[in-house]
Parts: sequence; C-alpha cells; structure tokens
Amino acid sequence: MAYLRLISQRLVMTVLTLWGLATLVFVMIKLIPGDEAQVAAGPGASPEQVASVAKRLGLDMPVVQQYLNFLLRLLRGDLGTSVVSSKPVLTELAAVLPSTIELMILASIIGTLVAFPMALVAATYRGKAFDGITRIIAVTGGAMPAFWLALMLQFFFGNVWRITPISGQHSFGISSPNLTGMPTLDALLAGDMVGFLDAMAYLILPAFVFAIPFAAQVFRLLRASLLGVLASDMMLPVRAKGASTSRMVLRHALPNSLLPTVSLMGVLIGGMVGGAILVETVFARRGVGSFLANSVALKDTYAVLGAVMFVGIAVCLVNLVADVITLMLDPRIRGAQFRVGAK
Repeated sequence: MAYLRLISQRLVMTVLTLWGLATLVFVMIKLIPGDEAQVAAGPGASPEQVASVAKRLGLDMPVVQQYLNFLLRLLRGDLGTSVVSSKPVLTELAAVLPSTIELMILASIIGTLVAFPMALVAATYRGKAFDGITRIIAVTGGAMPAFWLALMLQFFFGNVWRITPISGQHSFGISSPNLTGMPTLDALLAGDMVGFLDAMAYLILPAFVFAIPFAAQVFRLLRASLLGVLASDMMLPVRAKGASTSRMVLRHALPNSLLPTVSLMGVLIGGMVGGAILVETVFARRGVGSFLANSVALKDTYAVLGAVMFVGIAVCLVNLVADVITLMLDPRIRGAQFRVGAK
C-alpha cells in the first residue's frame, strides 16, 4: 500500500503539471497575433475557408468552452494540425520520435558506462591523483556548451581526423527497411551489419554531445553520495569487520547512493528531449528536435505548440518513471510497506 500511495501522489503531481502545461499552451495560442482561424487555415485561405476552419475548431464559442474542448482534444491525443503539411502533429511526431529515442538511449548508455566506473574509482581512492583528475574532467565536461561541443566534435572527428561522418543518419545508397524508425535497430532486425555500422557511425557524435554533460553530472552526484555514505555511521560496523575500501564502496555504499543518482538521471534524460532541437539540427538528424526547429523556421505555429506539448509530456513521463524506480529502490519505503502489511 505504501508503494501505491506514493505512486498515486506522483501521478497526481504529473497530471497537475501536464494540466498547467496545457493551460500555458492554450494561452500561447490565444496570444498569437492576428486571427487564430486565419493562422490555422493558412496565409492563402479565402474568407469562406477561414470561416469554415473557425467553425470546425470551435473558435466561434466562448473562450471557456474553447479551453475545455482543447483539453478534451489533448486527452484524445489531438495535438493539432500542421498548417504546412495539413497532417496531424501527433502523426508527424510519431514518425520522427524513434530516431530521438535511439539517440537518447545510446547517450544514456555511454554516459552511464563512463560515469559509474569513474565515480566508484574516485570514491575508492579519494584524494589521490585519479580522483583529482576525474573531478577536473567532470567540471570541464559539465561546463561545455552543447553547441560548442557539437561543433568541436564535428570539426575534429569529422573534418580533421575523418573518423566519423559530420551529419545525416546514413550514407548515400545504404538503407534498411523502415520497421521501427530507428536506423540502427532496423538494420539489426534486417540482418544488415553494414547498415548497422553505418548508422552507428552517424549516431555516435550526437550521442556523445548528450553523453558528456550527462556523465559529468552523474559522476559528480554519485561520487558525492558515495563519499557521504562512506563517512556515515552505518559504515562503522563494516569497517570493524576489516572490509576493504573497494568492498565497502561496491557492496554497501553504492546501493545506498543510487537513489539521488537515479532521480538525477531521470531529469537529465528528460532534458535530452528538449535539448534534441539543437543537437539534431547541428547534425542534420530526423527527430523531434529537428521537427520543432523546422516548424519554427516555417512559422508553423500549431506544429510548434503541438511539439512543445509533446516534449512536455515526454519530460513528465520520464521523470515519473524515474520517481517510481526511486521509490522501488528506497529501503525505507519497503520497510513502511512491510509494517503496514504486518498490521
């Protein structure tokens, strides 16, 4: 019951956050300069077409009724219609979302594989040379602007050393059947190792742009959490038994340091969705970020607002999952559940 009660609280907070975001998007729609029906119908629409669009969208109703209809459309998954393509925004986002998910997954894996070993070794050898070097690297990596890091990676790895491609998703003439929308996974499902390696070569640089600041922040928090646990009174019995520092870090400190780290990782992964607009634009990749950037460039207002709503929903859901995982890992919550069950 403890799990259900706390998860229910997180769900309520998520719903309230999404409601606030939806309200903000509705207000932004109303603040668009000019006639809203004219914007939705397009610049070349006739007065009859504008009137038809206004009636179809319910723009002739009171504002309160329009707001309620807007919320009902969102509940049905209707994020609006693109003025440029005349297609539902949700349909267009669904077509490019897998590519963004692929980028986020690889960046999270790389960042985790870098941050966790570095933090464990740094905490084990606190005050030694490795600890100092990794802290300097983490501060430097976390302070790098994403756009500057992307351009530097492109310049050195793509232009100077010619190790990886600079932009795009696959080489000319190389493609796999579009099964999931993720180029690497589609190539694997098709048994095309050449296509997989080619897609991975185009994916690695944008993934590193996300992975470097991700790893830097996870490293700093995990190291601090490990050192805090090692300095706590709970470690006194373990030290009295003669356990080595590495054993204390791995067997005792790490499990008790995961909670804040998992919460931070959820926030950082959610932030990748919003940051994708810069990375995908710089590396010319299809995705939610590039879709939003193109919509802004084309002044496709409803596509922009629909994409903003979509990104907000994705961030809230990622944070909700991180909160649930944190609750499952927290031994105090498990203890509370057992006490409730015993009664």
